[in-house]
Amino acid sequence: MFGQTTLGSGSVSSSASRVFRYEVVGLRQNQETDKNQFNIRRSGSVFITVPYSRMNEEMQRITRLGGRIVKIEPLSSAEEN
Repeated sequence: MFGQTTLGSGSVSSSASRVFRYEVVGLRQNQETDKNQFNIRRSGSVFITVPYSRMNEEMQRITRLGGRIVKIEPLSSAEEN
């Protein structure tokens, strides 16, 4: 069967639907955040929801903005809605 993989479609769709929530502290206003239409709070936690496929990109962005990730937790489909 040409073009088939051993993974199957079930594993691809399950990773594509996984979503995680980052708890971030210490975000600050800088040149990167000045591009936004709003200011960033300096104190308290910010929660950012990220799909599995973008986790690495989002971690790098948070670091550039001066934030620190204190917690990463998976979200179930019931919590997303």
